[in-house]
Parts: sequence; C-alpha cells; structure tokens
Amino acid sequence: MADRPLRVVARINARSDRVDEVRELLSALVEPTRKEVGCITYELLQNRNDPTDFTFVEEWASESTFDGHSISDHIKALAPKLQPIVTEPPDIRIYSLVD
Repeated sequence: MADRPLRVVARINARSDRVDEVRELLSALVEPTRKEVGCITYELLQNRNDPTDFTFVEEWASESTFDGHSISDHIKALAPKLQPIVTEPPDIRIYSLVD
C-alpha cells in the first residue's frame, strides 16, 4: 500500500486565548506544503461552532511523500512554536481509500 495515495486528517486544538496565533501558524503551512512533491490536496479548516478546533484535510500521492512532508523544514519549525499554544498534541490520522 505504500505506493498508493493516502488521506490524512490532522486535528489541532488551540488554547482558547491563542486561537488567532494558532490560525496564523497553521495558515503559514499551506503554501509551502502545497508545493511539496506528492501533495495532492492540503486544506486547513476551522470549526464554525468551536473556533479552537482546526483540521487539516490532506491527500498525498504515497506514504513516502507524506513521510517527506512530516520531516520538512516548515513542519519541524512549527512543533516548538505550536506546543505551548495548543491543548494537546496534534491528532494525526492516516487513511487508505477503501475500494
């Protein structure tokens, strides 16, 4: 399955007093990530009923391209900035399409 496309859903919960800061940091990931090899779709969503709830919906050409994204400079740089302004570590779920 490693050579097949995969979907990723990543949820990030901001501290209620840091929503704007989290939105700014996460939004800054969109452009460089969309330019990565193997990125098919990369969208950032914010819950209409709970503004602290952010979700990335992603599609990657393969597991290896997603792995490359996970160790990209912009993702590595985000982690220490994000940790003190979120309520918990990001919840990242990786899915395969059911034929």
